[in-house]
Amino acid sequence: MTARLGAADPDRPAPQAPDATTPKDVAANPRLSTWVRVDGDGCVHVQGGKVELGQGILTALTQLAADELDLPVDRVRVHGATTAGGPDEGPTAGSMSVADSGAAVRAACAHLRRLLDTAAADGVPAAEVDLDVDIDVSLPARKPAEGGLTGISVPRVDLPDKVRGRARFIQDLVLPGQLWGQVVRPPSPAARLASLDTAGVEALPGVVAVVHDGSFLGVVCADERRADVAAESLRAAAAWEENATLPGPADLTTYLRDGPVTTFDVDVSGEPDDVAPQVRKLAATYTRPFLAHASMSPSCGLARWSDDGTAVHVWSHSQNVFGLRRAVAAALGVAPDTVQVEHAEGAGAYGHNGADDAAFDAVLLARAVPGRPVHVRWRRADELSWSPFGSAMAVDIGVCLSSEGRMVCWESDVWSQGHTSRPGYAGSPGLLAGAHVEGGAPLPDPVDPPPERGAGSTRNAIPGYRVPVRRIRGHRRQDAALRTSSLRTLGAYGNVFAIESMVDEAADCAGADPLDFRLAHLDDDRARAVLQAVADHVGWAGRPREGDVGWGLGYARYKAKGAYCAVVAEVEAVSDIRVRRLTLAVDVGRVVNPDGVRSQIEGGAVQSTSWTLKEQVTFDRTRITSVDWETYPILRFSETPEVEVLLLDRPELPSVGSGEAAQGPTAGAIANAVAAAVGVRVRDLPITPERVVAAMEA
Repeated sequence: MTARLGAADPDRPAPQAPDATTPKDVAANPRLSTWVRVDGDGCVHVQGGKVELGQGILTALTQLAADELDLPVDRVRVHGATTAGGPDEGPTAGSMSVADSGAAVRAACAHLRRLLDTAAADGVPAAEVDLDVDIDVSLPARKPAEGGLTGISVPRVDLPDKVRGRARFIQDLVLPGQLWGQVVRPPSPAARLASLDTAGVEALPGVVAVVHDGSFLGVVCADERRADVAAESLRAAAAWEENATLPGPADLTTYLRDGPVTTFDVDVSGEPDDVAPQVRKLAATYTRPFLAHASMSPSCGLARWSDDGTAVHVWSHSQNVFGLRRAVAAALGVAPDTVQVEHAEGAGAYGHNGADDAAFDAVLLARAVPGRPVHVRWRRADELSWSPFGSAMAVDIGVCLSSEGRMVCWESDVWSQGHTSRPGYAGSPGLLAGAHVEGGAPLPDPVDPPPERGAGSTRNAIPGYRVPVRRIRGHRRQDAALRTSSLRTLGAYGNVFAIESMVDEAADCAGADPLDFRLAHLDDDRARAVLQAVADHVGWAGRPREGDVGWGLGYARYKAKGAYCAVVAEVEAVSDIRVRRLTLAVDVGRVVNPDGVRSQIEGGAVQSTSWTLKEQVTFDRTRITSVDWETYPILRFSETPEVEVLLLDRPELPSVGSGEAAQGPTAGAIANAVAAAVGVRVRDLPITPERVVAAMEA
């Protein structure tokens, strides 16, 4: 007989209905059984809706759940996202996982703890407690001051497998009866298949199926090696019609400014007549190129259709398993409940990469062999040329200085393509192969998230400094020659690079120290604290002012509501540009796992160093030409700077994410350090030796 201890607890009033204080992911997924279950193994199982991207979210949720349940961490199991009964928390993006999912898991576990306490008092086994009730959000969560695990560096639950090279990633996944697939992509974005002869490919040993649908081509084979061979044979058997549709690579800013564009105000505040007389106006344009995700491992997907071909099971390293399910269903014209998607970790993820596309490739290839799982792994060249890019940007900034050397007006215009085209946006499945099959839906032009979700092109376009008059506009190109979507920080990386470069230029014009100039324009005590902390730690006042070494500062609060981050970069510029050391001070509110936050900040700083010094997508008028590590160089291990992170813990304040806090300030700090070292300013990313020389000769 099963005891039902849930909403019928006679000692408590009726559960509180969701209101504005309800964690948003609980409001969307109110049933307790969606989040937690208690099996007979002595553990509590937590089913989160966010996915592990290497950011440590599984560990953070384990820690929060164990803390709330007053259990050791080894008695809590947090499982990867799935559409089979798990909560729909939307995409894992925007550095919101701890803030959103953490709050939801805490609420669920607070309710579970109450139910388990009551069950224990009544002698009811924990596994027999009825969890099919709505979460009671009125139950108080434990506070950090009550002790527990919050603020402790609990070891990462995912790292032992990764450090020891155990099979953990989807690239390693092998299911019983598995086959291997490869897709042959068109040679350029606008190419269409002109002719194809598959007879030779079909005769190759190990080939199980050749799939041809419009311009979508693929093979299914008995093993991975034969799939590679068959794909190359299929590539040689195809003839394509190509068109020159890409912009001129030498003048991206002209492309971004040319119509059609959507123009919108971001911030219009203050009246020009109210400011003190201006003594000087500075104006400059800063640019960033298209950027690739450039993950360590190419994208991968796995799918298996039911024997009768009426349902499909998908494994993917997607950031959004529910979004992928809806997109796959829309592309196939089937009901969403016939598609099940499970998350499987991939090796590297910084936004909307090729994961969803690889999953749909697997779906299309597996449809040719019902009942057999098909594993698809992209080639490096496909990863670097077909995954969505982070958009190029141009940022025009004009600043007026008063006679006292204060910034009194700030005018900027941000030019960019949109920064998101995730599956399902704009009413389109948005899956690459879906645009290549006969009669398929074209890929939608990218758009931007709305301001309440952090914006896209204009994310962090408003400087965090006190400037009485501001005119900030966005200009988003409506069509897109290159496919772009979410890449870590969206537009914030380019905007903060531009803002922090201009602030240093304004400080120099005013004859002020860059630190003093920033502090004089900041009212936010938390902002001042991170800047002062990093400056004190590195000895900013006594920094070297001569020679080939320069120091630079950068600062921002991510999305104006997330983590505060200040950076000092130490750069050596002789025959090359080398970032020797990065020191960062960060305030993320209450720190759940100090090692986890440090890892996120360190990773973001190193990635930003690579973007700032090395990375750019290249192309001619027809094809992407940066298709391998030689043509798309990234920072090498030997070039990685020393990174030190200072955490300013605020246990009394809510936690915010740290994954995207460091990229923009690091770029600004490096740019300012380079300017300090060489005496000229490079305003176009990446900052290469060739661009430094060009700036010297200008």
